[in-house]
Amino acid sequence: MQMKKYNYIIAVLLSCQGSIYAQSVPVKKQETKDMTLEMYRKQIDSLDKTLIEVLGKRERVVKEIGIYKAKHNIPPLQAARFQQVLDRGIAAGDKEGLSAELITEVLNAVHKESLRIEEELKHK
Repeated sequence: MQMKKYNYIIAVLLSCQGSIYAQSVPVKKQETKDMTLEMYRKQIDSLDKTLIEVLGKRERVVKEIGIYKAKHNIPPLQAARFQQVLDRGIAAGDKEGLSAELITEVLNAVHKESLRIEEELKHK
């Protein structure tokens, strides 16, 4: 029991010593800025990956819709439906502090690709 207690105390002291050493080593301002920037960039990279994964999932659903529309002779472009998507997106973007212009551009690009996919499926 006594040995475990000493091992614990030594471990605590060593960890404190490392913290004291780390705190006593001066870090240049530029290094701190670079580390902060790198941290933010890693967050952006992760979020970009998530965005792409979500877009991929969305386009797989679009393919299913395209197959359905092709079987039932429904044209790919459904203007009223896209307007609903756009209005909903703009409202959701506003809650996130995003401009209507950004949301409109993004959703128009996604919609253009969705129509391309549906047209391709229609002609198969």
